[in-house]
This record gives sequence, C-alpha cells and structure tokens, in this order.
Amino acid sequence: MIDLHTHSTASDGSFPPQELAALAAKGGLSLWALTDHDCIDGLAAAEEASAALSLAFIPGVELAVERAKGELHLLGYGIRAGDPALEALLEKASAERASRNARICRLFAEQGIQVDMARVRQLAGGGSVGRPHFARWLVECGMVKNVQQAFSRWLAAGRPCYAAREGLDLREAVSAVRHAGGVPVLAHPLSLYVSWGKMPAVLEEIRDAGVPALEAWHPGARPADCRRLERLADALGMRVTAGSDFHGEARPERKLGITAGGRPIDGRFYTEGLAPLLGKAAR
Repeated sequence: MIDLHTHSTASDGSFPPQELAALAAKGGLSLWALTDHDCIDGLAAAEEASAALSLAFIPGVELAVERAKGELHLLGYGIRAGDPALEALLEKASAERASRNARICRLFAEQGIQVDMARVRQLAGGGSVGRPHFARWLVECGMVKNVQQAFSRWLAAGRPCYAAREGLDLREAVSAVRHAGGVPVLAHPLSLYVSWGKMPAVLEEIRDAGVPALEAWHPGARPADCRRLERLADALGMRVTAGSDFHGEARPERKLGITAGGRPIDGRFYTEGLAPLLGKAAR
C-alpha cells in the first residue's frame, strides 16, 4: 500500500511532516509522497523521518494553476529543494496566497466579523495560511459547529467570504517542476469541472503542455469515474497515479493509503505509473 498525495502542516494539513511519516509507517505504507500546496518547507523533515523509519519517500508539491473554470492542480514529484526556478514560482504563489488571505479578511469585515489573523496564523502552525485555517478559527470562536459548516456557510465558492485565487501559468508550472528534476502530474482531473464529452480534448491539451500522467484515483471521485479516467489516460498515452489527498482533521473522511471507494492504494500506481517517469527509485 502506498500514497502519492498527502498534506502536512507546512500547508493545510493537520499533522507535521514527521508525524505524517510515522502515521504512514504505522498504517502499513511502503512508500508515500508529501505534496503540500505551493510549499516544499516540509520535505526535509519528511524525508529524514521516512529514512529513520525505512519508509520510501518521494518529495513533492501541489501547484494551483490558473484556469477560467474549475480547478487545475499540478502535482510535482521527485523535485529538488533549492532549485531557483521552482523557488521563484513558489514565492510567486506565496504572494498570491497572502493577497487572497487579505481579501478574505476584508470580506469577513463586510459581514461584521473581524478576523484575528494572529490566531489564524497560530492555527496554521507556522505553515502557509489557507481557508482551512480560517475555518478552524470560525469553529474555535463558536461561529460554526465544524470545518465543513465553515466552508458551506462562509468559505466555499459562492459563499460570502470566498475569494478566488489567481493561479500559475500551466507551462510555467510544468517548466519549474521539470527544472527541479521532477515529474508533473495532473491532480484530481474531475476538479476541472468539464463534461466527459470535453474531457479527452482538455486532457490532451494538458498532456501536450508537458504533463505525462494524471491522478485517476482520488477519494473525491466514484470508482466508476476513476476507471473511466484510467481508460482515457491509456488512450492518450498518459500514465496514471492515485492518492488519498490526506489532510488529517480538516478532511477526516480521507485516510492515508485509501482512495476512491475505500480502496487501498496499490503499489502499481508507483511501479507502473510514476516510477517509469521518475527514472529513479524513491529516496
């Protein structure tokens, strides 16, 4: 059992990288990847902890890419920390995140709610601040019962305090991942929000931008849709991966090593999907 899509406190997960490695080992995983949003701050700690546990580890990242409709997220695997092109891209993403957080605060103020940003940053545990941390602050203040309600009432798209993000350029993101020695993979394709009739053309466009694989199996999709994505990937000459998109307490329904339909993530998604593209073993 493996997991190629997880998040730590370096972005919007609830477990520090070291604890996440320990959870992966305790859960019986043989290999995992840390793919924090627009952030690689947790990779060194995750790699060190994994080595101590004799657990194979792949350093990764998840980048938000600009798209007129839906969401396009790009997973980057096997990246080198300290690469100047990737660092510059992450700094750009961090600046946009800070701008978005300021917009969220203004929207709350318009609703008569003054956000305690110092506390929100504390809830982020030193990692980058995102909507899940605003949600946890709302729960802590007693304004909502849980994180899900915080999103459905305030923070989800179309709700009063939702602020859209300006994503990165796809080719720029692909280039940065490649420059850092990594492999770009399309995350959760159903988040593109395109019809099945248009999906082949959209995936072909993304493939031609330099993305050779897609995450066909994700807990937000039905198994039948995951199998359909696998067939599309095969027709387009793309490889497939799978992940849990684990965040911890923020998304308690998601479990390490488990993907769509409650299925354990099989090692084939690494050996047949990602490994041939990496051209090297996970370290």
